[in-house]
Amino acid sequence: MELTVYLAGQIHDNWREEIKDKAKSQNLPLTFVGPQTNHDKSDNIGEQILGEQPGNFYKDDAASDINNFRTQVLMQKSDVVIALFGEKYKQWNTAMDASAAITMNKPTIIVRPTSLIHPLKELSNKANVTVETIDQALDVLSYIFE
Repeated sequence: MELTVYLAGQIHDNWREEIKDKAKSQNLPLTFVGPQTNHDKSDNIGEQILGEQPGNFYKDDAASDINNFRTQVLMQKSDVVIALFGEKYKQWNTAMDASAAITMNKPTIIVRPTSLIHPLKELSNKANVTVETIDQALDVLSYIFE
């Protein structure tokens, strides 16, 4: 059995590569998908497909439509969602993706530092599992195969 894991969370560091490398070193049968991690492509995809927009609001709206479409397709095809909340960046997209996963009844693991226990308490309560590190998230997935 192989699982597809959607990796929701900020795109400004290499946490996705770290989790992929660790899963590979543990020989876990996981395939990873996630949001568009090329920030410029994500911001400009609406105009790339639909043409120049009349202002920033419309540019963002067009990009959001296409990015949300992509996220919905990949998340629906996923078996599990891992949503990582870090301390450095605003986490609006992560919260939206975690909420969407929970609404779709996708098994959801939230990764968050102890400093975010209070602001994420309701979301953590709705997720299946909440952990503090990506290693712990991988341990949860590894347990499936034992």
